[in-house]
Amino acid sequence: MGLLSKRLQELGIILPEAPKAVAAYVPARVAGSLCFTSGQLPFREGKLVAEGKVGDSVSLEEAQQAARQAALNAISVAAAAVGDLDRLEAVIKVVGFVQSAPDFHDQPQVINGASWVLEEIFQEQGRHARSAVGTNALPLNAAVEVECIFLIRE
Repeated sequence: MGLLSKRLQELGIILPEAPKAVAAYVPARVAGSLCFTSGQLPFREGKLVAEGKVGDSVSLEEAQQAARQAALNAISVAAAAVGDLDRLEAVIKVVGFVQSAPDFHDQPQVINGASWVLEEIFQEQGRHARSAVGTNALPLNAAVEVECIFLIRE
């Protein structure tokens, strides 16, 4: 068992099965020593954990939990793309999209849900560059979408 697998076990986190693409794209793509994930929606057991606009029908706390789930899904698709969870060495970049009510301006707080779990799992190697973007709509009415770039251990 590698470092990342051990860390997940210590934290009691079970990664979800890697979600399948919902349109014409691949869930993750490897280029050299980097793995780029497509935007991951907050699916858990085939269902979105939060639908609608944050600041309207979705609370900040619900959106943070959705961002957390989307980040776990990103780890899963990256692990599937590289063939072994323990080959994921570090989180380089996170981009988070938040389906926002017109007067909602706490997108960075929402995407903290993803950042917190990535840093919890990867520890120091989980510190990453990040963007948090508000938008008026996301696919399938998801409240959040998260994409990541991971460094691959050779």
